[in-house]
Amino acid sequence: MNQTLRPARLRLGVNIDHVATIRNARGGEHPDPVRAAQIVAAVGGDGITAHLREDRRHIRDEDLARIQSATSLPLNLEMAATDEMLAIALRHKPHAACIVPERREERTTEGGLDAAGQHNRLVPIIGALRDAGIRVSLFIAPEVRQLEAAMQLGAPVVEFHTGEYAHATAPDTRAAELKRLSDMAALAARNGIEPHAGHGLTYDNVQPVAAIPQIAELNIGHYLIGEAVFVGLEGAVRHMRELMDAARG
Repeated sequence: MNQTLRPARLRLGVNIDHVATIRNARGGEHPDPVRAAQIVAAVGGDGITAHLREDRRHIRDEDLARIQSATSLPLNLEMAATDEMLAIALRHKPHAACIVPERREERTTEGGLDAAGQHNRLVPIIGALRDAGIRVSLFIAPEVRQLEAAMQLGAPVVEFHTGEYAHATAPDTRAAELKRLSDMAALAARNGIEPHAGHGLTYDNVQPVAAIPQIAELNIGHYLIGEAVFVGLEGAVRHMRELMDAARG
């Protein structure tokens, strides 16, 4: 008898960087990103994402160990492809390391990593992370050239930058970007790479991305921390989880 297979449960990783941004704006220890990680764990989040930037504008070095000690959720460390960040990753051994582009003048990560153009630089970093048992992810645009580079580099995971989709205002443009995400997720899965997605996702735009069956995980941060100002972090994460589950249901 033929059966219709339901898509696998979509994981939600919550980026807590901007809890630390608020803390650092005034100094001191409040609000504590570790408390945010504990709330995410309590309400059904599947992972914690934290970006240790070179200028330490939000997450601090000492936050990493505290987050790992405070919750059993896997830590996804977003990091630039530098020797300093590699050494930190090898010291803390997070569950995953997502290599992202980083420019000091940007407010947030503005685009995907040029995995094709930085192949030689990425080879030893990916090798060292993999040898340490850290799952490697590359944060890339949903483009064939970048996905092919990820394949050549042996990355088991890619996270597609959803900014072009999320910020599109014209319906035709948004539809085209969604199709591009869907096509690249399918291509990644066919080639043995687990596709994730993130950047700019909100209550209003998350469901079409969540409905793409090959995507295994969404990483969402800024929007959830902003919503937490009004409804609390618990309520914000719960509602995002409900929307994602409904899209997969």
